[in-house]
Amino acid sequence: MALKELSSLEKYLGLKKPNKYSTLGDKKLPVLQSNSGPPLVGLVTIATHLVTEAQRGELLGGSAEGRAVVQQWLEYRVSRLDTCSREDLRIILKDLNLYLADKVYLAGNQFTLADTLMYYGVHPFIVDLAVQEKEKYVNVTRWFDHVQHRPGLRHHLPPVVVLRNRVYTSGPH
Repeated sequence: MALKELSSLEKYLGLKKPNKYSTLGDKKLPVLQSNSGPPLVGLVTIATHLVTEAQRGELLGGSAEGRAVVQQWLEYRVSRLDTCSREDLRIILKDLNLYLADKVYLAGNQFTLADTLMYYGVHPFIVDLAVQEKEKYVNVTRWFDHVQHRPGLRHHLPPVVVLRNRVYTSGPH
């Protein structure tokens, strides 16, 4: 999956010459062989390199604090989301839903690499959620739908239908 994500990221960033990737070990860590140095290993390392190569530093955060928040979410993606079970996913979605209650993107009001990689990471789970479950995580669903509609981002992934109106009301009529 990570190789498709990196390929989609390259296209989103407008990089002309596609890189060649391989995988390493049982966990199939992505590897980018660089012509100018040692190979780069790991989704976050390679993705950060691609953003830098595309000269899109704003995707890494606009300030020291913003860069730290982006890095935190990138680490969260590979250490927590990529290794979670179905039961852990409910906790992750609940926490993410609370976090996004007053934010447009993971790093506040700025779209970053963290949004891209978290979107790619949660897509397989969100696509399987029933309408009622998506409503349960309304902030995650809002964020997800917003990110999936960014031009050029969703290359290898099918769109997820998100209803704009709640199916169930919370009180009597």
